[in-house]
Amino acid sequence: MMTEPDDLLETAVELTRLLVEMPSISTDSNLAVIEFLRMYLEDLGATCEITMDDSGAKANLFATLGPDIDGGIILSGHTDVVPVEGQDWSSDPFQLREDNGNLYGRGTCDMKGFIACTLAIAPRFASARLSRPLHFAFTYDEETGCLGAEVMLAALKASGRRPSVCIIGEPTGMKVIEGHKGCCETTTTFGGLEGHGSAPAAGVNAVEYAARYIGELLRIAQDLKPRAPADSRFEPPWTTINVGSIRGGVAHNVIPNTCEIEWEFRPINQSDKKFVRERINNFAEQVLLPQMQATWPEATLETEIIGDIDGLEPMPESQAVSLVQELTGGNSVGLVAFGTEAGLFQSLGISTVVCGPGHITEAHKPDEFVALSELSACLAMLMRLLPKLC
Repeated sequence: MMTEPDDLLETAVELTRLLVEMPSISTDSNLAVIEFLRMYLEDLGATCEITMDDSGAKANLFATLGPDIDGGIILSGHTDVVPVEGQDWSSDPFQLREDNGNLYGRGTCDMKGFIACTLAIAPRFASARLSRPLHFAFTYDEETGCLGAEVMLAALKASGRRPSVCIIGEPTGMKVIEGHKGCCETTTTFGGLEGHGSAPAAGVNAVEYAARYIGELLRIAQDLKPRAPADSRFEPPWTTINVGSIRGGVAHNVIPNTCEIEWEFRPINQSDKKFVRERINNFAEQVLLPQMQATWPEATLETEIIGDIDGLEPMPESQAVSLVQELTGGNSVGLVAFGTEAGLFQSLGISTVVCGPGHITEAHKPDEFVALSELSACLAMLMRLLPKLC
């Protein structure tokens, strides 16, 4: 029997509740979520493949309904969510709360609501006679550099299978998004020489050198603005830099011997990516480090690239964009400033588009929510996908 749309929404809400109750913060394991997704899809007859990180505490799931042939469609979402520490929530972030047509909870918008919609619709695809496969790609650590997707897609490439289209369900208000900036996440660590605060010249103050490093990043950020192409459609139209955290020091009167900065930049093109890397690396290696080592030869300045994800490049003719425009009835396409895993799928030759329920303005903050109307629109899009695979 065909499930009615209202029943689908009720199912999607219940699945969202179950997923929200499994926190899966990026710093922790996501295995409970992946095991739930695997069991759910295997019960429908899906073929499931698990790939894991080196620790064994995090996993991806790639599941397939239908024939084992090329040309299928991927529905993709990440299972990890950002932390809630320091945020003033009106209710428990890991207990779903429904109020005035909205579902509140960590991950409702980004992006467990979309994953719940794919699960709610999955029984329909499982009972149909599919002539093309439907794939489900659920990853770990998207929020910390798209680390899981890299592992999963390496396995997909090695398998030789070639899906044709990928729909990334990040929150876009169900708008069709054909491109976004890249995301380069970096951690820079300073190793200095501690000492008494009354004699600052006798030590190497790691926090002070980190502050100078941040100052250079801010100068680079300003220099990036006039580099924006005249026809840039991004908002803002230039490459941006953000310093996310700084940690160092132990007391007022101690020269800090360590300091760590976490920062990122979001390039609109490869030229800006090269510009930022060369400028900050030259400043670190030719200015800061020599000055640190002039006082203490063992001083260090180390940079670790945590994530280096290319953007989603808009294509003049995109199978994915055309398909999702037809499924949603939307004629317009747009770009977003936030990053997704879409560029990784595109790099494998898979036509990729971003379209999902919720709005990015509601993500990563207290009282995150997704509207029931957004989930309904997503379910309608997925229902229209069924005939395309039969």
